[in-house]
Amino acid sequence: MSRLADDFGQYDGLGLAELIRKKEVSPDEVLAATLERIDTRNPAVNAVVMRMDEQARGAIRAGLPDGPFKGVPYLLKDLGVLYTGTITSFGSRLYANYTADHDSEIVARLKRAGLVIAGKTNTPEMGIAPSTEPRLFGPTRNPWKLTHSAGGSSGGAAAAVAAGMLPMAHATDGGGSIRIPASACGLFGLKPTRARNPAGPDAGEGWSGASIGHAVTWSVRDSAALLDATAGPDVGDPYWAPPMARPFLQEVGRDPGRLRIALTVTPWIEGPVDPECAEAARAAARLCASLGHHIEEARPQIDEAAWLQATLTIVTASLTFALETRAAALGRVLKEDDVERITWQRVQLGRSLSAADYARAIHTVHRTGRVVARFLETYDVLLTPTMAKPPYPLGVLDLSTTDPAAFAAARSASVGFTALFNSSGHPAMSVPLGMSQSGLPLGVQFAARFGDEATLFRLGAQLEAAQPWKDRRPV
Repeated sequence: MSRLADDFGQYDGLGLAELIRKKEVSPDEVLAATLERIDTRNPAVNAVVMRMDEQARGAIRAGLPDGPFKGVPYLLKDLGVLYTGTITSFGSRLYANYTADHDSEIVARLKRAGLVIAGKTNTPEMGIAPSTEPRLFGPTRNPWKLTHSAGGSSGGAAAAVAAGMLPMAHATDGGGSIRIPASACGLFGLKPTRARNPAGPDAGEGWSGASIGHAVTWSVRDSAALLDATAGPDVGDPYWAPPMARPFLQEVGRDPGRLRIALTVTPWIEGPVDPECAEAARAAARLCASLGHHIEEARPQIDEAAWLQATLTIVTASLTFALETRAAALGRVLKEDDVERITWQRVQLGRSLSAADYARAIHTVHRTGRVVARFLETYDVLLTPTMAKPPYPLGVLDLSTTDPAAFAAARSASVGFTALFNSSGHPAMSVPLGMSQSGLPLGVQFAARFGDEATLFRLGAQLEAAQPWKDRRPV
């Protein structure tokens, strides 16, 4: 038993790095404590689907870079990023033996930051569901209530952090997939500005610019420091985010000033909003007002039907391309039994789309992004619930469901507030400020101007100080 085992949970990533820097503990001891926690806690939640114990020990033996997280363990999401010599399955049987011969650029940057990558976390097939229940590995369970979803598509990452296996983990977000699991599991989750982090060298963007990688964390400062370590364009990127004024970690604790905050509890995908989710956002607005910010109800008015069709077109086209490319690499044609039921329905739709449909979708998404950008010229921040419903019971959002209507309704309730900012590219964060009467966390979302993660980190840290969540953990 590691001597860190008893008090491991009180440290965030930077806290563990400080212990290592002061030589109060060694990277080997921190890794041992993490692996012990995975051993004992993962069976209940099924968050970690690949162990990389030997790679982690080997990285320590080889000597770690002197980065801000030197010696701190980390988990990669099993989707969208590659680590040399390991499988990235994308939560799909079609990719079950897909072994990388190189690192993704963001993985190389995480390694240079001194992180010790110790495994990979569960994800729904191809990341297309807001719950993590793949047929390949089985469902990830919410540490707060094991019968319920941990969110998706970064549900494995969020469940691992919420269960106390480690203080932070890699995640990606193409429609809410950082913010939804953060909300469901009571964590801080920030989706950066479009292209803030690299997607290469295997892609220039994900889902036509909607998707980006970052992390779920307990603390705001860990999220900021991680983004400092990974942000910036890669060689050959098609575009990149505006440069930041200073390191994001320096924004944590900086006075955000008096912000003009717009509040809405009406999603951009039509459907009912649970009163507890709406009240969580209104309570957050009252908290912000008590901190000196100006609050008024307002929302960007978009062509919701056209935008929803455009996002469906882009995701299904991208999904179909990825799956058909993988099948071709295996020397065969993609078949129905290669993928899950909802995934196959999306492929059939993708095959029916025309080039003009895709061009129309891109035009619509760009037009929608301009509406959001103009709205945020008047307001500094837009505040919403993260999700329209509390976390769902497992099974509702299973991609192998036999009830596609229930799946569609639950999906809309999950992404109705979040997906707009994937289309527009604006940074957005889910902050764990609410709890349902049933004991499940309820996140609150804040979106800011393009390139302005700084305001979100300042506000997030202010909220963290005013209403701390560090010690609010699942039993």
